[in-house]
Amino acid sequence: MSVPDLVEIPFEEPFSLEVTLKSGQLFHWEPMDLDGLPGYAGCIGSGPPTWIGQTEQGNVVTLSGHEEKAGRYFGLDQAIREIQATFPANDPVLERAIAYCPGIRVARQPVWECLATFITSSLKQVAHIRGISMTLRERFGTAYEFEGRTFYSYPEPAALVAAGETALRDCALGYRAKSLALAGAAIAEGRIDLGKVEAEMDMDVARESLLELHGVGEKIANCALLFSCGHWGAFPIDVWIERILRSEYRKRLKGAKLQKWAVDYFGPNAGYAQQYLFHFARKTL
Repeated sequence: MSVPDLVEIPFEEPFSLEVTLKSGQLFHWEPMDLDGLPGYAGCIGSGPPTWIGQTEQGNVVTLSGHEEKAGRYFGLDQAIREIQATFPANDPVLERAIAYCPGIRVARQPVWECLATFITSSLKQVAHIRGISMTLRERFGTAYEFEGRTFYSYPEPAALVAAGETALRDCALGYRAKSLALAGAAIAEGRIDLGKVEAEMDMDVARESLLELHGVGEKIANCALLFSCGHWGAFPIDVWIERILRSEYRKRLKGAKLQKWAVDYFGPNAGYAQQYLFHFARKTL
C-alpha cells in the first residue's frame, strides 16, 4: 500500500500538536505513525479520517487535500499573537500559564460533535470522556478504513435518537444518556439549527439557543461556543478554572458574577486565556 501524499500546513508559531490534543478539548485522536513521522489520525465530523503530524522542527503536515480542513480544526488559521495582544497587561498568572503551554490552540470542531461530547463529559475525567466518545463512535458512527486501521466518525443526532436512551446508557453514560438523546432529538427534528447557531455573530444569542437543549447549561454552552463556534469570548468555568481564579486571582465570586468578571477582565478573547489557564491549572495546581 502506498503512503498518502503529505503536505505542510502554514501557520503562525507557536503551535504544539501534542499539547493541543491533550488540553481537554479533543478526545478521540489516536497515535499513528505515517511515513516514519509520528502523528495522530481521526475523523472530523462525519467525514473520513484525516492525519496530522508535527516534525521535530515544528512543521505541521497532513494529507494532501486536507490542509484547509485540518488547519481550521486545529486552529492553525488563527493569528495567535494578535489574540494574545488582547489579554490584560501585566498579568503574571496568565503569563506563566502561556509560558507553560505556549503551543495550545483552541480547536474549531464540528458543532454537534463538540456539543454532544461535552454533554457526555459532565463530572467525568478526561480518560472517561475519551472512553465514552470512542464507544459511541464504534457503536453508532460510520466506520472508515485508513492505513489498515478502522476509525469511526461521531454519530449523527438521528443515529443516537434511533439507538434510544437505553442503548446510550449501555455506553457508560448514566444520567447523561437522557440529555444526549433529547438534545439529539431536538436537532434531528429541526427544533434547533446548529448551523444557524454556528453562524450567529452575537455570542449571547447563540448561547441562548444552545441553552434550550436538554442537559445544556452555561458551562457546556460556553464550551460549544468556544471550541466549535469560534466565539473566543466564551469562558467556560469548571473546577480547574474556579480553582485558579480563587487561588491566583483571589476571586471569591460565584456563578454569573464570576463569569462576568472573567469575561470583562480577560477581554474579547477571554476563552483563549481560559484554555491556557485551564491546562496550566490542571497540570500544576
